[in-house]
Amino acid sequence: MAAKAAAGVRVLVVDDEIGISSLLSDLLEADGYRVTTAPNGAAALARLEQETFDAVLTDIRMPELDGPGLYREIERLHPRLAPRVAFMTGNILTEDTADFFAATGAPCVRKPFLRDDVLRVLQQVLAPARVLAVG
Repeated sequence: MAAKAAAGVRVLVVDDEIGISSLLSDLLEADGYRVTTAPNGAAALARLEQETFDAVLTDIRMPELDGPGLYREIERLHPRLAPRVAFMTGNILTEDTADFFAATGAPCVRKPFLRDDVLRVLQQVLAPARVLAVG
C-alpha cells in the first residue's frame, strides 16, 4: 500500500517488546499509517474501547492476554474488526497455534520480519474483498 493509500489508516500494534512496537510504529508511520501501540492484549482491549482502528497487528505470545485471546475478545466485542487482525510471531508454531490460524484464516508474519512482509500482511487484512466476505 503506497503512503498515499495508507494515509489516515489507523493501526493498533500490540507487542510486549517495546523495541518491536517502536520499530513497527516508525515503519508504518513512514508509510502513512496512524499507529497506536499497546503492550498486551488487555491494554489493546482498553484502547479499542476508546478509539476506532482499521487494523490490528498483534504478537501471539504476550503476558496478561495473548494474541489468540485478544482475537477472541475482538470477535466478541468488535466483530467487524476481527477480519482485520493480523499476527506476528518469533516462535515456532505449535499445533494449537497452527489450528488457530487454520480456523480463523488470520495471516501471520514471522519475526524477524522485513518491512515488505508487514506491509503485505496489512494490505491483506485491509483488502475490501476480505472484509466484505466476512462482514
